Amino acid sequence: MMETVEHKRHEMHYQGRVQGVGFRYTVRQIAASFAVTGYVRNLPDGRVQLVVEGQGREIQRFLAEVQSHLGRHIADTQATVSPASAAFLGFEIRF
Repeated sequence: MMETVEHKRHEMHYQGRVQGVGFRYTVRQIAASFAVTGYVRNLPDGRVQLVVEGQGREIQRFLAEVQSHLGRHIADTQATVSPASAAFLGFEIRF
C-alpha cells in the first residue's frame, strides 16, 4: 500500500518587533534548508506574513526553526492551515 503525502499551506502572521530586524531575510535563509515553497512579506500594519507550502512534517520543522531563530522578536502568532495551492515555484521575499 502506498502512503500518500499530503501537502499543506500554512499562513502565519507574526506580530511583535518583526520589521526592521532582518526577519524576512532570515526566514528566506532558513527556507533554503527545507523542502518548502512560498513567501514572506512585511504588512503595512507592522506584522509579517509568511505563507509556506509543503509536506506537513517539513513545514512543522521549518516553522520550529523560524521560531528558534526569531522567537525573541515574536510577541504573537496567528496561523491558518489549508490545502496547498501548488502556486509557488520556490521561496521568496515579497515587497
